[in-house]
Amino acid sequence: MRVVTTRDELTAARAELGTVGFVPTMGYLHDGHLSLVRAATSANDSVVVSIFVNPTQFGPGEDLDNYPRDLDRDLALLEAEGVDLVWTPAVEDVYPAGSSTRVSVGGVTDVLEGARRPGHFDGVATVCTILFGAVRPTRAYFGQKDAQQTVVIRRLVRDLALGLEVCVEPIRREPDGLAMSSRNTYLSPAERAVAPVLHRALVAAEESYAAGHRLASELLSAAHAVLATEPTAQVEYVSVADPDTLAELDDVDPARGALLSLAARLGRTRLIDNLVLPRSV
Repeated sequence: MRVVTTRDELTAARAELGTVGFVPTMGYLHDGHLSLVRAATSANDSVVVSIFVNPTQFGPGEDLDNYPRDLDRDLALLEAEGVDLVWTPAVEDVYPAGSSTRVSVGGVTDVLEGARRPGHFDGVATVCTILFGAVRPTRAYFGQKDAQQTVVIRRLVRDLALGLEVCVEPIRREPDGLAMSSRNTYLSPAERAVAPVLHRALVAAEESYAAGHRLASELLSAAHAVLATEPTAQVEYVSVADPDTLAELDDVDPARGALLSLAARLGRTRLIDNLVLPRSV
C-alpha cells in the first residue's frame, strides 16, 4: 500500500493504476468505511482512499478541532484490506493558497441537514469536486447513513458531468441497531445505551408503512411515539421525504418510496440515521 500527501505524488501514483474505486473519508475508520473499501475492491482494478478532515464542511461551533483522528490505526486497517493507494493531504494540498472557488448544489441542500447546518453541503460539494478531479476515479463509494449527502453527490456528478459512477452502500449497524459513525465515540456509556432509539423509531415508521399506512403524519407519529420513550434524546427533526428531491411528503406513493430520516442530540453528540422505504416494482 502506498501513502502519498501532495497532489503531485497522487498524480504520479494514480497514473500506475487502472480502473479506480475511490472511498473518500475523514478518517477514524470503522466497519462502515471498510465495507465501502470491500465494495470498491470487488468492482475495480485498484482502490484509492483519501483521509482528510475537511474544514469547509464544519460550521461555527461544530467539532472540527475535536473530530477523532488516528492516522496510524486507519492506515493499518486499510493495509489489511489490500488498499492500493491512500491520499492523506494537508489542508493546503486540497485548498491551495488563494483558493476561492466553491461549489454549491441547489435545492436538495436547503432542507434537513442543510437547513440546520448552513454551508455544510457547499463544503461537501467543493471538497468532493476537488477530490474527484485529483483522483479521477471510475467509481466513488459512499454510505447510505449520510443519505442527504448521497443525493447531493449524485446531483453534483450529474450536473457537472464528472464522468464517474456514484455507488451507495447500505448502512452498517452495531448489533443493537445504532448506525456506525465516527462520532459514536463521543457518547457516554449512558448516552450509548439510549442511542439505538433512533433506529427503533425508524423501524416503527417502517412497520406502520408495512401495515398499510401511507400518510406521512401516521409514519411520523409512529416514530415520535418511540422517541418519546427516551426523553434524554433531544429530537431535531423526523422526516418523510421524496428520495430524490428530499421534499417533504404528505403521503407516500409506493411507486416512488420515501426516505425516512431523523436527527437527535444525546448530550453534546448529534446523531443522524435513516431508512429507505423502497419503490414497489
